[in-house]
Amino acid sequence: MGLSWQQGPLSTGAIGRFLVPEPLPKRLLYVEPLRRRMRVRFGGAWIVDSDRALLLFEPGRYPVAYFPETDVSANALQRAEQTTRHDDLGPTAWYTVRGGERSAPRGAWQHVDLPDCARDLHGRVAFAWRAMDAFYEEDERILGHAADPYKGLCSYYDIGEAHRAAWSYREAYSEVCRISDLVSFEPDIVSVQLDGAVLRLESGQTVIPHGPDRDLTADEARRRS
Repeated sequence: MGLSWQQGPLSTGAIGRFLVPEPLPKRLLYVEPLRRRMRVRFGGAWIVDSDRALLLFEPGRYPVAYFPETDVSANALQRAEQTTRHDDLGPTAWYTVRGGERSAPRGAWQHVDLPDCARDLHGRVAFAWRAMDAFYEEDERILGHAADPYKGLCSYYDIGEAHRAAWSYREAYSEVCRISDLVSFEPDIVSVQLDGAVLRLESGQTVIPHGPDRDLTADEARRRS
């Protein structure tokens, strides 16, 4: 379960509630330090290298990493003319990302007039996951999306022809060490039975598709295991 999607506590389909005397806003955004070095690769070059990334959680989305501008390579960002507006964070400027001889229009963004409650994101840039070649935490390539920091780095497994049908946290963080080396299965990819009954996704558990990283090979994915 993620914080901000499926049935997580910050998602729109949360199955629990916070025990507070006053009603909470319908949308809650949450930010926290990643606690690990994160790098971004594009066009054969490292365009970001930071141990100060922040993860932003917002309802219905996987966590997104925001990097200090000072940790982004010089000349990697070219401001685009178009701007949009985020419902919670205000005006958003977009950038073309450049690396080597390649460019990715609208490959990065920055919230340029943040409300006081979101000042932690001031001067930070986020990069579109699918537009970049790869994201790394420490020396390990990340598959799919930024890792949920409450569990650790995840290893994925194929079952026959079913791609990435199971996963495991081989060395889960100490706070959740009980899940280390346990294996979970995707019930929308393979048939999972418990005491003879087929398990099915409950309401709100639909998996959000994110697709593989660009140019990721099968061998690279298997090395994660």
